[in-house]
Amino acid sequence: MAEQVFKAVVNDTDPSSGGKSYAVDISGSNYNHFLGKKIGDDVDGIFIGDGEKSLGGFKLQITGGSDLTGTPMRADLDGGGRKKVLVSPSSGFKGHKIVKKKGGRYRYTYDGLRRRRAFRGNVISSDTRQINLKVIESGNKSLSEIFSAGGGEDSAEADSAE
Repeated sequence: MAEQVFKAVVNDTDPSSGGKSYAVDISGSNYNHFLGKKIGDDVDGIFIGDGEKSLGGFKLQITGGSDLTGTPMRADLDGGGRKKVLVSPSSGFKGHKIVKKKGGRYRYTYDGLRRRRAFRGNVISSDTRQINLKVIESGNKSLSEIFSAGGGEDSAEADSAE
């Protein structure tokens, strides 16, 4: 059996960064740390990344995720399984119909349009493949310095040379 892995997408909330996101794989004992956590829980950054690319000193909040098929997690559903929910336009349902006529495609929005959609619950389980995180508290370095190609060592040497 293959090793279980989460893909963590870390969103930098610092306005100077321009809202960039960084993808990191989570595996091993760090994988087990996330099992059972819910959307809205805070986690320590030390469990994300390894070695030089560890986010030690960062505090992160879980904002969502999805499973292998792309089914999104929803904060208002309990548990970690798939559930079919009747939803009006919101997260996971855009609320419009695409109609083809006269050689073109037109988008119509109707009042009261609802649809039954499948969602995952708010608990991270072994079926979850992607976790979305946002930075609450920053560490010593910025995320762009940590995740740049050779950023960790080069920037430290540059600072000591000055």
